[in-house]
Amino acid sequence: MFASLKHFFRRWRRPLAGLLLLLLLVGGLLIANEVKTSHFQASYLANYAAGLDYRLVDGASDAIRFPAHGPFDQRMGYTELPQTIERLGSRGFVLKQQARFSAKLMDYTERGNFPPFHEKSRAGLDLVDCRGETLHRFRYPYHGYPDFAAVPPKMAEALMFIENRDLLDESRPKMNPAVDWVRFTRAVLGRVGHLVSEDFDAPGGSTLATQIEKYRHSPDGVTYDSHEKLRQMLSASVRAYLDGEETLPVRRRVLLDYLNTVPLSAAPGYGEVNGIADGLWVWFAADFDQVNALLAAPEGSGATLAAQGTALHQSVALMIAHRRPSYYLSRAGRDNLERLSQSYVRLLADNGLVSPALRDAALAEPLKFRDMKANPARLPTDIGKGTTAIRNRLAGMLDASLYELDRFDAHVSTTLNGALQQQVSEFLEKLGDPDFARRQGLLGERMLNPAKLGLVRYSFNLVERTADGNRVRVQTDTTDQPLDINEGSKLELGSTAKLRVLTTYLEIVAELHQRLTELPAADLRRMRSEQHDRLTLWAIEHLSTATDRSLPAMLQAALERHYSASPGESFFTGGGAHEFNNFRHEDDGRMPTVREALQGSINLVFVRLMRDVVRYAMYQVPGSSAQLLKNDNDPRRLEYLARFADREGQVFLRRFWHKYQGKQPEEIRDVFLDGLRPGADRLAAVFRYLSPQASPEALKQFLSQRLNGEALSAERIDKLYARNAPEIYDLPDRGYVARVHPLELWLVGFLSANPQASWSETVQASANERQAVYGWLFRTRFKGAQDSRIYTMLEVEAFLDIHRRWARLGYPFGHLVPSLATALGSSGDRPAALADLMGIIVNDGVQLPTQRIDKLAFAVDTPYETRFARETGEGKRVMAPEVAAALRNALSEVVEGGTARRLSGAFKLADGSPLALGGKTGTGDNRIVISGNNTRGVAMNRTATFVFYIGPNHFGTLTAYVIGPEAGSYNFTSALPVQILKSMGPVLLPHLEPNATGCTS
Repeated sequence: MFASLKHFFRRWRRPLAGLLLLLLLVGGLLIANEVKTSHFQASYLANYAAGLDYRLVDGASDAIRFPAHGPFDQRMGYTELPQTIERLGSRGFVLKQQARFSAKLMDYTERGNFPPFHEKSRAGLDLVDCRGETLHRFRYPYHGYPDFAAVPPKMAEALMFIENRDLLDESRPKMNPAVDWVRFTRAVLGRVGHLVSEDFDAPGGSTLATQIEKYRHSPDGVTYDSHEKLRQMLSASVRAYLDGEETLPVRRRVLLDYLNTVPLSAAPGYGEVNGIADGLWVWFAADFDQVNALLAAPEGSGATLAAQGTALHQSVALMIAHRRPSYYLSRAGRDNLERLSQSYVRLLADNGLVSPALRDAALAEPLKFRDMKANPARLPTDIGKGTTAIRNRLAGMLDASLYELDRFDAHVSTTLNGALQQQVSEFLEKLGDPDFARRQGLLGERMLNPAKLGLVRYSFNLVERTADGNRVRVQTDTTDQPLDINEGSKLELGSTAKLRVLTTYLEIVAELHQRLTELPAADLRRMRSEQHDRLTLWAIEHLSTATDRSLPAMLQAALERHYSASPGESFFTGGGAHEFNNFRHEDDGRMPTVREALQGSINLVFVRLMRDVVRYAMYQVPGSSAQLLKNDNDPRRLEYLARFADREGQVFLRRFWHKYQGKQPEEIRDVFLDGLRPGADRLAAVFRYLSPQASPEALKQFLSQRLNGEALSAERIDKLYARNAPEIYDLPDRGYVARVHPLELWLVGFLSANPQASWSETVQASANERQAVYGWLFRTRFKGAQDSRIYTMLEVEAFLDIHRRWARLGYPFGHLVPSLATALGSSGDRPAALADLMGIIVNDGVQLPTQRIDKLAFAVDTPYETRFARETGEGKRVMAPEVAAALRNALSEVVEGGTARRLSGAFKLADGSPLALGGKTGTGDNRIVISGNNTRGVAMNRTATFVFYIGPNHFGTLTAYVIGPEAGSYNFTSALPVQILKSMGPVLLPHLEPNATGCTS
């Protein structure tokens, strides 16, 4: 058998060898042809890519895969979309539409490949108003070529010479731009050689197409291994045939995309730089349009040729810098970049791509980088305040910075009326012009001084009530800061707090009506209530005698109750005695009704009204412990005293904490001791507390240093040492001997031993000491002191209940100052929060969501497209409709005959019919009072606010304010915003008409 086989091979050896050689030859020719034409690749990949599609479906997609990495996917927000879906869903947005992958695309991406689609080389945030008009449009990169035709030939030729020479070979219509087989083979051989010797040159094999895949989608924009390189090549190849077998248009787009998106490091104050266009502007301060014009123009002479040479040199330098941008564009690498770019300019000339004259012009001047300190690269911005507010809100929703947000591929529809926003903003800006301000009637007593207009700032917001919720139509202010005063501030807005007090008062009346109205008059007359709870006493009396016991009638009766406006009473509140004054002394002797006090914004009436509200909370809220003030033997008195001691102790402890925070132990002791009046007894008491184990000799040395060398006898030292031993005095007594606050002494000792302790650790460690310091309170002979402190804690509890009521109606802060001064604005407020309260009143007590954003669309025209819309739902009733009606009526009287009467009849529709108006004014004068002769204190800010409603569907706020010490020289009142609103009538009225065109809900 073996002999037969041997004979066979001898006979057919030559023919078989020839056949094999022929096959190898044919195979080689086919491979060579495929390398040159990409014929088979084009046919197969075009057919394959055609099935890698997606479509937009309603609701959430059941077949979608978001990218997990890649600099461009991260920058455009694609990698964050799963978290974005979750965040927006928790904030009342519904996922309305989303892209759905085909089965082939799902399989393709699950294998780790990058999905093929026409990617955006420039993208960014779009904000549009309620009519679809652009409010804000950001595009990144900022500059760029709009199309391939705009690229100067010299720019394209230089790039291809450096990176991908055959990219635009028109003789190869189906060429795969992702693979340059000659370079790829050389790169593979180079890698093999590099394994043998580290000195072996290993050139890169990337084409522009694979480089784009790398810096867009690979982790960190880097090729970490051969697997990643193959993924880039495969993804780029499939993407190249997405539109069919002919690839010349794709190859042109590859060159265009590379020029527009190539990463070029980050610049101080600018951020990441992408694209040759932005690179020229950021790194060389070169005008992009001018560079293009120079490179596209025929070669010139003289200054023109020199400018063309500079443009060429800068462009070539950036093409090379991409290889190591963080190095080459830093100061450390610029010399090497200079040498490399010069060598490539010479090669361009040697290969006939530029003339010797242009080469010499390019080499004549060294690269001149922008001076980032003297001339920083900043993006030009023109962002309106309403837009800033929307962007801040959106950034919070998406947990992104404004820098990141602007670079997201996102389209956001807002509720703002862009045209009205612009008109109002321009009107408010012009108020700084004395002539304009005079024409608007804003100069004069309690108004503005023409010499001081520049420091006054204004904020305004207008909200429209619609069937789908409250929609903010205008939100603007005249500051040049990103902070939005309407939503981001905490200002003392003065008497606008009286609106919150009145609301709480009328709500309590409604509660009492509900609780008592079913009882017969005879039963009511037999009821007993705490004498200090005047509201419950009044409700019992009213319902037991009134012929009309309905809630509306009771609310009107509550508004007709009389209160004294006399300032001649001291009020125990906030832990001490306080006195209050009226704005107008003419009111001091009056006994007005609540209704009249609201119209005239009379302070003392609302202080007393707030006191009644506080006492109602003390005595009527479930769990109240106000009876402790009567019963000396109630064991809960000790609990309240302990809580007072804890709270008061923390107040003092925090003051001392700020004094010593961040200091080292020796420094802490020095600061403390330097504040003591020198004396042997005091110093010894302190020393033995801070150094309980120290010897008498150490005490002697300490006293000698602190008493300037004063000599004390050994007997005196021994007595001081024994008399001040740790066991002799407790902390309060030792503080008394040393004439220091015991908690300061304790804190110095604690921080000396624990200098890194946090505030929370300090509070926890001082729990027993805080109780000990106030131990005298627990002795029954101090009942008067006990009662005042118990009352303080009861007042704190009452304000917790009042805060709960205010927060339910939109009060924006986490606590109220437990003082009757809160009725006059001491707890602060926000204009937008006051507008929310007014919206509840306008909407008959139903709280509608206040919307600024309607719809959001991410990654439009990509496989990741995801669209959201605001969920519409019914409002939440938070106030009885009768209370809302009573408040509306009372607020209308402020306009008809009160502090806002200049607005009466000012707003009329086109047919002459008047619009109903109501509101509340407020003036805030926030000062820090310091010791000395300046009894008025140091001004921090002055505000004047008007919260209003106009007609059945519109409401908002207008605020004038000055922030800083200059506020002390201003005396404008809330008459100012009222007059401004009146003057804005012609701007606002066209948008208040029932059938006004523009925004739709």
